[in-house]
Amino acid sequence: MPDTAFLITAFVTLFVVIDPVGLTPLFAALTKGMNEAHRRAVGLRAIAVGFFLLTLFGIAGEGLLNFVGISMPAFSIAGGLLLFLTALDMLFERRTQRREEKVEELPDPSVFPLATPLIAGPGALATMILLTGQFQGDWVGIAVIHAVMASVLAVVFILFLGAGLLERLLGNTGINVVTRLLGMLLAALSVQFVLNGIQDLGFLSS
Repeated sequence: MPDTAFLITAFVTLFVVIDPVGLTPLFAALTKGMNEAHRRAVGLRAIAVGFFLLTLFGIAGEGLLNFVGISMPAFSIAGGLLLFLTALDMLFERRTQRREEKVEELPDPSVFPLATPLIAGPGALATMILLTGQFQGDWVGIAVIHAVMASVLAVVFILFLGAGLLERLLGNTGINVVTRLLGMLLAALSVQFVLNGIQDLGFLSS
């Protein structure tokens, strides 16, 4: 059973890795133009899928990756490359063009890129593996770690609910500017994922 100090450390670690505050403007940009009900549904799906992935990796992540022959560095590189494609869409507003062409079928960002790799990214998945790995065979301890993870995701969802207010405050022009700025930051983050994976493989020095 983890002690209070460890629980605080686990919460802070997951909070920093998942970064709920940083995700909120990204969520607002990715759900731009959606009504509140649609946006809330997207947020719920993203949280649900993220929770499922983090739970899966918390319980059997390392064994699962080893079983299919995938290393965490390879997972990190793949996540970074996929995230880079989303960053390009945000930078050049390709999502807006698709919405104009198919208004009735707005793209759903809940699974990708929100649930993965933004919420349940390589860093968060690896963190769950490391945290639960300290309680092998202690299912109470593992359950408590997952409860801590759920509390962080609850904070993420609460902040997601405020994304509509953020969009109204910024306005259409402000959201367009923020979308492009975040697209650039997301591109940098995706490159960092790739570099981290390459470094973990031993091809780059720290």
